[in-house]
Amino acid sequence: MIESPIGPLTIAAAERGVTGIYMVNHSHPPAEATLGERMETAGANPFLAQAAQELGEYFAGTRTVFDVPLDPAGTDFQKRVWAELARIPFGQSRSYGELALELGDVNLTRAVGTANGRNPVSIIVPCHRVIGADGSLT
Repeated sequence: MIESPIGPLTIAAAERGVTGIYMVNHSHPPAEATLGERMETAGANPFLAQAAQELGEYFAGTRTVFDVPLDPAGTDFQKRVWAELARIPFGQSRSYGELALELGDVNLTRAVGTANGRNPVSIIVPCHRVIGADGSLT
């Protein structure tokens, strides 16, 4: 767990990269057993250490793009949505409908919203940059 301006964050990682970043009141937290072994310091795993450092830089305002490898678990569709989220540049936003169009079908808007809400690597994969069609936070 690391401290951040938005509260404590739990970072989870596996052999290929970061699998999750969870806030205290995360909407869809993982089961405790899926988080794996608890480590006293982020330095105990290279992906945890890199994520902790990059998140610190992000919150300090010196980083806008993340380089840490990611390995989130999800369906193929969810992973496609998360890949589109990751392409939204810092300081920009997209609507759910725009993301659905980028995935090839405006009828996917609700499914995009559901996948966005299930994003396990929030902040690094910027689900917070997605807004409603009217520009509101939803």
